[in-house]
Amino acid sequence: MKPEARVDIIQYLKELEVVPTSMIDVSDGLASEILHICKSSKVGCYLYDEKIPIDAKTSMPAIDFNLDPSTCALNGGEDYELLFTVKQEDFEKVNNNPNMTIIGHITDEKYGIYFIDKLGSAITLNAQGWVCF
Repeated sequence: MKPEARVDIIQYLKELEVVPTSMIDVSDGLASEILHICKSSKVGCYLYDEKIPIDAKTSMPAIDFNLDPSTCALNGGEDYELLFTVKQEDFEKVNNNPNMTIIGHITDEKYGIYFIDKLGSAITLNAQGWVCF
């Protein structure tokens, strides 16, 4: 009910001596934002369903309304979270950090942009979030 921008992440990254290779706020839905990063950077991505952090306070109402929580996370918005990428050599610095969650990895553009569901199926990622025009 009172979202706050994650400016604290900047300090955590500084302390870890990690400079993101890309970063965007999640305002139009996770799927939309990862597509922006991939297209702007000319890369592909595998995004893993089981790695997306979804709080139970969010999951339960989605389920009550017969909605898939992952679909809501991918296509909702106004999350006030930051989505960013790091160099492979910085992976260990951010891995298992309690302030960050690794939800996928970047690939060569030729491999495409996929959402890997809980059964391991690769689904082409599409944005269904907010489109202003």
